[in-house]
Amino acid sequence: MKKIFILFAIVGLIVFSSCEGPEGPEGLPGPVAYVTETTTDFVGPNYEKNVQLSGMLSGDNILVYELVSTPSEADRWALLPQIYYFNDGLETAQYNFTFSKNIVTIFIDGSLSDLSQLPNSFRLGKTFRIVIIPGDDGTTGKKAKSDYSNYNAVIKKYNIDDSNVKKIN
Repeated sequence: MKKIFILFAIVGLIVFSSCEGPEGPEGLPGPVAYVTETTTDFVGPNYEKNVQLSGMLSGDNILVYELVSTPSEADRWALLPQIYYFNDGLETAQYNFTFSKNIVTIFIDGSLSDLSQLPNSFRLGKTFRIVIIPGDDGTTGKKAKSDYSNYNAVIKKYNIDDSNVKKIN
């Protein structure tokens, strides 16, 4: 009797382990990093640009980079905040940003009482890249060291294809 029971158990194990059913529904996508670009003019009274994003998850983080190269150079990006000195170093202005879910606000702040006194090249036609990175990059429980100041290193780390960046007006 014991041998028959073992035989049925083995046959049952073989039969049930080879069964296949229909494929289940696709799961939720995992954390995804991506980049968008915006070019803007900073004008008064707020000297800011609100950028509406979609697809951000509540734990995602934002990095914003300013295009600092000239048109004749390869693109170079500098992580915000970026501080600039004017009037022989007596006054400062900086690009900075804040974000909440789905909105990034890039703005100019400075020691000048009237930001319209800043050069046009500082306020007009400025290009920024906004990089959305997942809050959980798979290193849960470990502190991952990253150099976020280097745009190209961030793009590489998060496998972002920035050859066709979505431009937001």
